[in-house]
Amino acid sequence: MATALHVRGVVLPDDEVRDIWLVGDRVTLSPVPGAETVSTGGYVLPGLVDAHCHIGIAPGGAPVASLEQARELAAMDRDAGVLAIRDAGSPFPYAELDDAPDMPRLARAGRHVAPPRRYLPAIGVEVPAAEVVAEVTRQAGAGTGWVKLVGDWIDREQGDLAPAWDEATLTAAVHAAHAAGARITAHCFEESSVATLVRAGIDCVEHGTGLSADVLDLMARQGTALVPTMINIETFGHIAETAAVKFPRYAKHMLALRDRFPDVVSAAYEAGVPIFVGSDAGGGITHGLAAQEMLRLHAAGMRAEDVLAAGAWRARDWLGFPGLVEGGLADLVVYADDPRADLRALLVPQRIILRGHVVR
Repeated sequence: MATALHVRGVVLPDDEVRDIWLVGDRVTLSPVPGAETVSTGGYVLPGLVDAHCHIGIAPGGAPVASLEQARELAAMDRDAGVLAIRDAGSPFPYAELDDAPDMPRLARAGRHVAPPRRYLPAIGVEVPAAEVVAEVTRQAGAGTGWVKLVGDWIDREQGDLAPAWDEATLTAAVHAAHAAGARITAHCFEESSVATLVRAGIDCVEHGTGLSADVLDLMARQGTALVPTMINIETFGHIAETAAVKFPRYAKHMLALRDRFPDVVSAAYEAGVPIFVGSDAGGGITHGLAAQEMLRLHAAGMRAEDVLAAGAWRARDWLGFPGLVEGGLADLVVYADDPRADLRALLVPQRIILRGHVVR
């Protein structure tokens, strides 16, 4: 039985026909005698990344019921070519999957840190302002390098989106995560919470519908990342329709945020903000849609090559999962057609190799 795998094709982003050998879980560019050739031709990418995914949230929005259900959801992403996932908050602990040979690479936040009675039921740890710093510190230990904060949500008394806590608390949360050795990201729909968090030095913004030009400029200068989750933002119409009678101001706000969002993403790209692909799978969004998210980023104005970087090699570097370089991780996807010419090629992976093993 062969102890190594061999792949030959046009390797991106180098745009060269190259040979790659996979020995165990590592890449080498030096020939390995006796390696089994498992793919020739086509276009070779390091495994795709979904940087905003929820393996611990079941369809419908409840926490997953078992480790096996979490495994099934992750497998849906894997079979679509997503070989690395950042779980942006999970109510179900599944550390057993971190090194599972058939599962994507995982970078996990712990549970969402959320305001009391103002978030999705049973998903976050809900704490008042006085307990946010301590909870962020706890959740830094529960994840693998990330903390997820709920920056804003509907305030039913105000009838609209509002920050989860005051500015001082949001700022302290960012500093607490960093003191605990973790990076921190936040759910942000509205305008003021995201401005506060970016000024505080947050590492990443999820969604970011309320971003303004001055905040985007600050993000670019700081290197603050944006994961736009454009598939999620398309659901705002349904959210607004459901809420319109009881919370008309909130409904109008959500529709306005949705309608301006492609321009926000375009402005972020033009400003030089690091953008990464995230589908927000989990709850109401199906797993395995990272390629669909990439098509939306392209439609919003990102060049195809930059979309590919945002969903493959640059995203992997950002999460600490090196790609198709000497000593890199043995994850790759082969496509028959050039995705730079048409990103729809990403919808049809021809060969998937994860951790040095052929998935298909």
